[in-house]
Parts: sequence; structure tokens; C-alpha cells
Amino acid sequence: MSKLNRRDFIKLSGTASAGLAMTPPMTSLMGAIFGEEKTEHLLENEAIKTPTVCEVCFWNCAGWTYTDKEGKIHKIIGNEQDPHSNGRFCPRGTGGLGMYYDEDRLKKPLIRVTREDGKQEFREATWEEAFDVVVKGMKDIEKKYGKESLALLFHGKTGPHFEHLFKAWGSQTMGEPAGAQCLITREAGFIATYGAGLASPEPTDVRNSDCLVLIGNHLGENMHNGHVQEMSALIDKGGTIITVDPRFSTAAAHSTKWLPIKPSTDLALLLAWMNVIIREELYDKDYVAQYTYGFDLLKDHVQKYTPEWAESVTTIPAGDIYETARMMGGASPRVVIHPGRHTAWYGDDTQRTRAIAILNALLGSWGREGGFYFPEKVKLPQESHPPFPKPKWSWKTISRDKHKLAIMGITNEIIDHALPEYKGPYKVKGMFITATNPLQSIPPEDKVRRALQNQDLVVVVDTMPSEITGYADVILPEATYLERLDHIRAAHNRQPNIALRYPAVKPKYETKPGWWIAREIGVRLGLHDFYEWEDFEEVLDWQLKQVGSSIEEMKRIGVKHFPRKTPMYLSEGEEYWFNTNTGKIELYSTDFADWGYDPMPVYKDHGEAPAGFLRLIYGRLPMHTFGRTLNNPNLWDLKHEPHLWVNPKVAKIYGIENGQEVWLKNLKGKVSSFGIKVRVTERIRHDSVFLPHGFGNKGRIFVDGKVQEMSRAYGRGISDSEMVYKIEKDPVTGGTGLRTNLVTILTENPHKKEELS
Repeated sequence: MSKLNRRDFIKLSGTASAGLAMTPPMTSLMGAIFGEEKTEHLLENEAIKTPTVCEVCFWNCAGWTYTDKEGKIHKIIGNEQDPHSNGRFCPRGTGGLGMYYDEDRLKKPLIRVTREDGKQEFREATWEEAFDVVVKGMKDIEKKYGKESLALLFHGKTGPHFEHLFKAWGSQTMGEPAGAQCLITREAGFIATYGAGLASPEPTDVRNSDCLVLIGNHLGENMHNGHVQEMSALIDKGGTIITVDPRFSTAAAHSTKWLPIKPSTDLALLLAWMNVIIREELYDKDYVAQYTYGFDLLKDHVQKYTPEWAESVTTIPAGDIYETARMMGGASPRVVIHPGRHTAWYGDDTQRTRAIAILNALLGSWGREGGFYFPEKVKLPQESHPPFPKPKWSWKTISRDKHKLAIMGITNEIIDHALPEYKGPYKVKGMFITATNPLQSIPPEDKVRRALQNQDLVVVVDTMPSEITGYADVILPEATYLERLDHIRAAHNRQPNIALRYPAVKPKYETKPGWWIAREIGVRLGLHDFYEWEDFEEVLDWQLKQVGSSIEEMKRIGVKHFPRKTPMYLSEGEEYWFNTNTGKIELYSTDFADWGYDPMPVYKDHGEAPAGFLRLIYGRLPMHTFGRTLNNPNLWDLKHEPHLWVNPKVAKIYGIENGQEVWLKNLKGKVSSFGIKVRVTERIRHDSVFLPHGFGNKGRIFVDGKVQEMSRAYGRGISDSEMVYKIEKDPVTGGTGLRTNLVTILTENPHKKEELS
């Protein structure tokens, strides 16, 4: 496969995947495996070094890909100049070469043989044939329904190539699961408070902080590399960490205080913390007086939310609430109440993230060292082209009237408009789906399946087969990130910087880069004016030259830094205008008041589970990203057997033993397709079970009569998405809360009964 075999890879990754420990400098580990002389020989004499930006997860660390003289990739390491990674890759990043070598990759364009429901049969095709089907399907939809009825669902760095294609063609019916399912409620909560969102990486100054508060945030398991490193530094210097989580997570294990909160009651705790911080005058008085609006209104508002009241709601002792509030107050302003990333939980999520934003403001941490810094980014010029045609309707048409702070397309609402029962004027009758698997990422899956079966055209662009490929009319195989160019990474950070992803090798099989696929379709649609270049490298080189660099320079250095134009923090007493109606940090949101939303967060009860049912909570593993890495041969070796976390009290009721296989059934009676082994542990509350996200893959297609699937990932564990039967929609943003679902445990295989009947 590669010079670095999987056993050696596990040695390389083991350090990074153990708790919060990070990978030591790669050369020392290489020396431990090959010997120091062999390592130096490998690095200096045999290897060709190519810059890359990792896409195993979407932290997008910059690194170096090493290939030998035969053009085989043998390893990936971090770029020491990169602020996302500081030269250290996590286990996922070092395992990225497994995506390139995975023998289950999509290899050739595929065209569906029959449209009959349930028949997932395909034939191999040429790119010309595949493009003919795609372009004809797009034109048929345009003629019958209008261009706007073709929707784009996307994720990752491939997405912008197809966004450009769709806008050039005349459709802006598009959405990204990472919006409604993850970031949109958080961004809206902070925009309503500070007039600014957080973007990625979040501008938390943890390395200079004295206190970090994590609320349902699995830092250390979601492996947001730079933030994990900063958290590790905080631990090393003896800083305070408070973790609020129903589960004793990796972060909880390294915390000063773990608060095992009752699921769905987080906002009650946040309001009680405000109560203590204001009542005991632990807030930053000068900061609040100068920079905030609505403090007296907030003070009156939170009087009723006492720690004693919160104890009855959250089950966290009032004494612990007082203690942790005082810890935060004592650390002000060097305190970060982390905003999180996947924040769509229970349907009141914008208000919960507003509460987090308000708490940070009370403690004076926004724009302060050890709190939140003001990030900067390099603004790259865009290539010139004609104005995009204005569509008759778009994602804004179907979302903005209902959700005033819907800042991006709501994928669930696009799915609603694709259902056969939808009879309104904004029908979705075709879908382009790239680098996302809606049957896993946009539950409930039964609804998504019905929407897909109601489409005139479904095109999937991806590197691997999954559930969604089975519903495609055309499958276009994309090259992995190691084989392609993509847009320059220009992320917000302490210091503006750019990073280049350059292909280390030519695409394997008949795969193609996303930019090439999008351009070829665009040209065939007559959109030549939007593609006045032959190779995407031309665009990147032009952009780089406008900011004083070039492709050649970036190939040598990988990451380039630029000077800041503004201060990173507020200076003492500085006059500062926030981008809100009042020019202040709005503890009381004037926009929310005008729009009919609660101008300050209000706790709302989410009810109790019926007898015999448990709340389903889910999260990440440090070596996997969603379902996209489960078939990666390197990462598979690190973790391929998921476990359902069950409290001993629950295990006793069900008669379950550690390691026993069980199945789940949700409140609507749906049973998991596969079983999972149990981990009986005190590390989870008795009213919940925990599933690692991304498992339970059941994608399988037949190509010329032969099965094509993710052979390692297929049938492993239970998909948490499969168990989702309802979502709670956030009224402010349309964010889709997924932590409202309840399950019970089955100890006997229900599918055997089906087979016998």
C-alpha cells in the first residue's frame, strides 16, 4: 500500500488519540519506527514534499504530503507555520493517506440502470456519457419547473465549485447540513449579541485563558486540532476547566469540575450562572458599563433563575452552581465560555447560544486577552465574470420569512419542498449532492428517502459509496483532497494567513477534481463567460499574485502569514462600536424584540421521557469524522467497533452485561438496522444512552451486477441518525435540533424474528 504500513501508522497515531495528548514532532516518531538515520534519509533524499490542506475533518489543517520517487504517498505531517495545527496533525490527519489508498473508492462515472424504487443498479460509463445525462436532466428541469427547482446540497471544499456553477446557471436553492445542523444557531446568537459571528476556527483565546467552560462540547474527541492543543496547554499550566455534559467525556476527565447535567436543561444552568454573577457582583463592572446595552433589564430578568431553582431542573446541586459561577467570576476577563460548534440541540438553540454570548459579555471576555480575540483574514480577490442571473426564488424565499436569522439555506426545508406532498410554488425536483450524505446528515431518513424518490434528477459527486449514492441517477467520482486543487484556505485567525492545497499525485482511477467536474458541466450548459480559464491553477495563481504571492511560492512554503491591520484586543477604555442597532453588546436584543422573539433568553421545559425510554445523545470519536472516515483503512484500525454507553442502573434493569450486543428502538417504533455492543459505565447518566456518530453504514450499490460498498464500514454499529424521528426547529434561524429523540433497548435481535416470520 504505502511505505508507512498500517501497524506503523497506529504507532504514529496512538499518542494523539490517547486522551488529550497530541502527536510529538513527527521526525522523532519516524525515528522511533525507522531509526534516526533512516528517517533523515527518507525525509531528505527520497521524499518529494507537497503542501496540502487536510480534509479528513473541516478544521482544515495545513500540512505536507511526502511522496517517493515512484510517486507513492507515504505520509502526511503538519506544517509548522500553520496556526490550525502548529505542525502537529491529529490521528485523523495523519490517517488521511488511507482515503487515497482505500480500494472501495468510487472509481468511474456510474449511471443508474433503472429508476424503479429500491433498485440500486448502475453501469459504468464514460465522463462524456455521464455529463450528457446530467446536462439533459438539468435542462429538462429548467423547461418543466424552472432552474430554481434544482437544489444543491454540499459540504467541504468541493462545495464552492458547485455553488459557483449553480449561481452561474441561475439557481440559488442550496444548503449545507453544517448550517442548520451545526453552526447557524451559534452564529445567530453571537450576531444578535455582538453584531459578529464566530466563523472557523472560533476566536477563543484559550492559550491565554485561566478558565475554560465547555457545555456539551466534546473538545478532545472532536479533535479540533488547534483548540485541543490550546486546551492541553491550559491543563498543563493548571488552569480551571468546567465541563457540563451528561457524559464523562475526555474533556470532563481533564476538568476541575464536571457537572453531569440532565439533558435539555443547559439554558437553565446558564441563566442561574447569570443570576449569581450579577447578584454577587462578579461581572466586569467597567466593561459592562462601557460596552453593553440592557444590563438593568437583564438583572431583573434573571432574578427568578436562582441556583436553587436550577437544581430542581438540571439536577446539578445549587452549591456546585454557585461554586462554578465564582470560578468564572474569579478568572474574569481571562475566561472562555466556549460557544461550541454543533449547537442545534433542542429547538431553542439560538437563545441558548445567546445566553453563552451574554455570559461572556458579563465576564468582559469579548475582545480581551484570555477571552475572545478579534480575528483577521486575508481577503482574496475573486476572478471577474458577468453578474450572476437573479433567480425567481431561492433558499431565502423558503426560509427567511419564517426565520429572520436564517443566514444560510436550511437543508431540512429544502427536503420539505422536495416531498411529493408539497404542492406550493417552490418545488424542488432535482438535487446535486456533493461531499455529504443526506440520509445520515439530514434526518429523519425516511423523509429524505421519499424526497429523493420524488426527484427527476439526482447527481452525487463524492469519493466513496454511501447511502446517498444508491439514490443517484448519476454518480461522478471525485478525486480525494490529496489529488486535487481547491480554493485557497483563508481562515480567520490571530494572524491573517493563507494555505495552499496542491495535488501530491495524479488522481487514481478515472476520478476527477471537483473544480473540473463543475467546469465541464458549466461549459456544456453554455456558461463559458463564467469559466474563462482552463485550469483552476490559473485562478489560484492570479489570486495569489494580487496579495503578493504565487503558486510557486506557496508550493515551497505551504502557509504564508500577513501582518494584522487592527489590534487583536480592545485596549483599556477604548471606544468601540459594535455592529448592532445600539452600537453596544446587546444583552437585550433590540432586533429580537422587533421581530417578536424573546429579547433575553427564557428557559422552556422540554418534557420527560416516557417510562422505559432514554434520551439518545451522540458525539464524536477522536479518530473519525462523521461517517466519512469509517472505511479509511488506517483509521479503521484505530477504531472500528463502536459501543453504546449505558449506565449500570439501566444495564441492571435490562439485564445487560458489558460487551453484549443490543439493538435500539425509537419512540415511533423504528428498530436499528444493526446491533451494537454495550459499554456499561458510570460515565453516563441513568436517563441517557450515548452513541458515537457516523456508524451504522448501510450504503450498497450494484455495478454491472457486482456489489460496491464500504466493505469495512458496512453494517458496523448503529446510526444515531437512523434513530431520529423528529427534529425541533429553532424559530429564529431554522436550526434543526436533533437531541430530542428517545430510544429503548432491545436485547434480542429483532431482525431474526423478521427472517423467521
